[in-house]
Amino acid sequence: MLKIALSPVFAHPLPEGHRFPMEKYSLLPEQLLFEGTVVDTNFFVPQPVLDEWILATHEVNYLERLKKLQLTKSEIRAIGFPLSEALIEREICIAGGSVQAARYAKEFGIGMNIAGGTHHAFANRGEGFCILNDLGITANYLLKKKLAKKVLIVDLDVHQGNGTAALFLENPSVFTFSMHGEKNYPYRKERSDLDIGLPDGTDDAYYLAILDRNLKKLIDEEQPDFLLYQSGVDVLASDQLGRLSLSLAGVHGRDRLVLSTAKSLGIPIMCCMGGGYSKRIKDIVEAHAQVFRLAQDLFF
Repeated sequence: MLKIALSPVFAHPLPEGHRFPMEKYSLLPEQLLFEGTVVDTNFFVPQPVLDEWILATHEVNYLERLKKLQLTKSEIRAIGFPLSEALIEREICIAGGSVQAARYAKEFGIGMNIAGGTHHAFANRGEGFCILNDLGITANYLLKKKLAKKVLIVDLDVHQGNGTAALFLENPSVFTFSMHGEKNYPYRKERSDLDIGLPDGTDDAYYLAILDRNLKKLIDEEQPDFLLYQSGVDVLASDQLGRLSLSLAGVHGRDRLVLSTAKSLGIPIMCCMGGGYSKRIKDIVEAHAQVFRLAQDLFF
């Protein structure tokens, strides 16, 4: 059965004009239920991840200051969200959702998180709407629990997964692959194991050809036994922050390529949603919904 972690509700509204579309986290499960892609039992409410697993990825001083709301103004500004106890609790639950979804992936082949993909969080700081790195926490959990020996992180958000890259720079058990807009945020890139920077205006055909060639080559060379997939939809041509030119069909082709590759090779995969900043919320929801439909079609 497909199991999907629901996003914790964020009760405090963001400042007027804020670009982060929080409403997608409630609209997406509603859409999937309405169209019949899933039923209520496909969803689960994530439990907070234990400090033990956060601290396998993040520095203890950083976690303590988060919980005590003691970040500096510049640190809060870098994150982009107003700091609150509710926000920190939400981030801890999101990370828990990715960990639990990964455990479901071991059982069913795939597990998913409506939220997550917080790839800009470093060991000792957050930035770019990311506070705790759920990809890093999940990868370290899988390794320490001996649920995987080699994890491949496939990050296809339009922004480089700089926090994830820095976390695993010297860890041969985790291979970080980021395919992103070369001229987009973050402007100071970290070094992933494989970075592919794409030019502004990249279209479907160019994108999919590069992904197909590199993903299959990577899996053949690295032999991962678990995939973590950051499936941000800010690669869309309609995205306000993206600068690439993919269509909905192109995003669908991207997601099909990643999921079908994992399925055909028998590699468990956990998918988290990442970014999406199109003006119309329906474009964001539709782009995200495609990967859940594919999961049902390909795995169940």
